[in-house]
Amino acid sequence: MRRVCLTLPTNRECSATIALLADEAAYAVTHFEAEVHLLILDSCEPAVYAEHAEAVGRLPHHPRVVVHHLDEDAQRGFLREVVTRSGSTKNDLLLDLMLPAGISYGACTNRAFLIGEALGCTSVHRRDSDSRYQQRDGQWAFPIHHELLAIGLTASDVADRVDEWDLTPQEAGRRVAMVGASFVGEPSVDLAEMAAADPATYEEVVGLWAPLDASEESKRELVAESFLGAGQRSFESDHAVLTRVDPMRVDMCNIAFHGVHTRVPLPPATDTIGSDYFLIHLVHDAGLPGVLHNRDIVNYYTNERRTDAGFVAYQTRYVKFLLSMLHLHFCYAELAAAGDGLLHADGTVDTGRVAGIVRRSTQLDLAENVERLDRLDAAYRKLGGRYAALADHLRPQRERLLEEARADMADFALLIESWQGLVHAAGQVGLGAASDAGRTGAR
Repeated sequence: MRRVCLTLPTNRECSATIALLADEAAYAVTHFEAEVHLLILDSCEPAVYAEHAEAVGRLPHHPRVVVHHLDEDAQRGFLREVVTRSGSTKNDLLLDLMLPAGISYGACTNRAFLIGEALGCTSVHRRDSDSRYQQRDGQWAFPIHHELLAIGLTASDVADRVDEWDLTPQEAGRRVAMVGASFVGEPSVDLAEMAAADPATYEEVVGLWAPLDASEESKRELVAESFLGAGQRSFESDHAVLTRVDPMRVDMCNIAFHGVHTRVPLPPATDTIGSDYFLIHLVHDAGLPGVLHNRDIVNYYTNERRTDAGFVAYQTRYVKFLLSMLHLHFCYAELAAAGDGLLHADGTVDTGRVAGIVRRSTQLDLAENVERLDRLDAAYRKLGGRYAALADHLRPQRERLLEEARADMADFALLIESWQGLVHAAGQVGLGAASDAGRTGAR
């Protein structure tokens, strides 16, 4: 019986989401020969953590669902033992990259990858705390249905479980590395206020995540589909395609990985929106099979980002996302050029080659990012109000932001180079160190 990890990283109150995730785990073990380890990585303050612990305590028991609710102390204890056993000479740095003080979308998922390995799970299935599931005829449309139909199986064996497939014979002989879908509801990046106030400035700001030398037509196309997911599409009936999945068609709130996540981690950049999408591009460009389905998750906004402090923090994360794209566009172009040369003969990813690409991205001229900041400053001042105040807030930080974008990629390269040692150590350590500090048990 296979063992899988269904994970929910969170830094906000989400008791209702925890209950829904437990329902998804129960669905999985009812319909598939699987044991589900429901992993809640909780970075909330103690009072909210206690609320979550109570919510976990109320979950119905199922003999093949095991719940692990770990606060940051528990996660840190596990990571410290893993890093020490990995043989690295940069233990403190690696621990900081795995559990940084700031918000990191990549780091929280990397922790799930290592804990999943410690638990003996063959795949990791990620959800988000600010999302929920669609329903059809009173039934939840759980994404894990499609994930467990295909993840980790040889693609040719999955062909009769999907509605369409489009792979070369060589690709069909590889294992399905990723299963995913998108989201509906609120856009994934909160720029609606800007779009309503000044559509032209919105297009300028969103278009800055394209390469600056991209054609105006390609920028317009990018803006038209950016951050919208599947729009307002409602789930009516299942449809799944076995293919090399377009990275623009899936979201990290609705995804599962097999194999690839044990070879390459996600960028550990802090306070940077979109820093956790690297593996989606890697799977596509290396020619690894994936399944794209339509059990889209419902995205919604929490109130925190609408406060003045939340606005500045959130918009700064967006700025850092734009600056990261100088380096990531280079990486994605190199990955695409390498194609299935990124794979060893056994179909696993060549970790060293990926690390080399990432490290070379740190040597790029930063002139393009200087221009991005200039254009952003002008756009924010044109919008006025709190956007102008945001421009004032960002201006003295320009040099730091430019250097952080470069340093984030250097840290990512180091983490990739260290990843095999960390994965191996996690398998040896198990979850004992974390279990001593955090709650774990069958429900």
